[in-house]
Amino acid sequence: MGAVNFFFKMSCNYLYRSVSHIIFYTPIAPTILSLKSPFCPSRRRRQLRSFSISASNSFTWDDVFRLPESPQNDYSALSGFFDKIKLCNRNLEKQCEFMPFVIEDQIIGYVHHGFADFLKPFQNVFIFPQDNEYGSQFGCHCTLHPNLSTPNDRTKAVANVINSLGELIPGIRNELFPVASAFGEPIFFSLERAAAPYFGIKVYGVHMNGYLEKDGQEFLWLGKRSEQKATYPGMLDHLVAGGLPRDISCGENLIKECEEEAGIPRSISHKARPVGAVSYVDIEGYRMKRDVLFCYDLKLPDGFIPHNEDGEVESFRLVPVTQVANIIQKTSFFKANCNLVITDFLFRHGHIRPEVFGYLKLLQSLRSGYCS
Repeated sequence: MGAVNFFFKMSCNYLYRSVSHIIFYTPIAPTILSLKSPFCPSRRRRQLRSFSISASNSFTWDDVFRLPESPQNDYSALSGFFDKIKLCNRNLEKQCEFMPFVIEDQIIGYVHHGFADFLKPFQNVFIFPQDNEYGSQFGCHCTLHPNLSTPNDRTKAVANVINSLGELIPGIRNELFPVASAFGEPIFFSLERAAAPYFGIKVYGVHMNGYLEKDGQEFLWLGKRSEQKATYPGMLDHLVAGGLPRDISCGENLIKECEEEAGIPRSISHKARPVGAVSYVDIEGYRMKRDVLFCYDLKLPDGFIPHNEDGEVESFRLVPVTQVANIIQKTSFFKANCNLVITDFLFRHGHIRPEVFGYLKLLQSLRSGYCS
């Protein structure tokens, strides 16, 4: 663990002088960093803080289509894309404010030292062994009580704590996500989806680009989220996207989401192609989002019209891909992580070309998170 301890400390103490967008590898993730401070602040925060997870939604489809188009395939200035990458990878200099969350000698998450203070009273569930084995600058790590030896026991015990914390963890969905050290590895327990970033666990999702070709031009179907959504109300979204809960495969989950969100029958949705993944790390207060999004493409038949079944999408529109790229570059209309998946689509479909300055840096930044 010596190397891990060394890199963890370096991630907090390394001096950044007149450097922007450098690659720096830490035990948490290889990330694109843009840091201003030469040190990592670690002031203790014991008070409940309010975190905003919504964004500006005061726009209409007319505003979307009213944007002046850039010349086709003219992405000579990629700054708008880089800005959206940064939006999903905020406050990376604060990684050192988090201690490892360890189960059975595997780091499965990260807990902010301030949030740990709220967990310490639950001594039959959470314990904090004093050591430096996992590279924490706090001289300890977070783990579960050894009496909680089965996934079922851990799931119940942690759920009781989350319920006891009340509004400290807002937006409870009663939706369980698996907790593992990496995708496909053994599941240690299951955790309420809303609590995932407070424990810094890896969360996986499926995002699908629904596209079609007409007259030599590509179009993407976009959705506008319902104004009643608890998160990112009224913003633009993929045709289909959703988190990956326990006990379902990526493919089956995508087919389910296709039916619920866009009315796409299995006879069409089963043709969706897995095309890779994007990842990011976003830190806000006590929350560390470590998300991996599995990307899919589905070429839809001309004449197909999506319709929402679960009330989470207000409306859909078919938009030229060149205009979608324009929206990403010039506005904040999209739910933040959708920008990454669509930018990946632009690369794979040849809309962003190697001749453009910054091509490789932007391509690499789409996987700034864990991807494991």
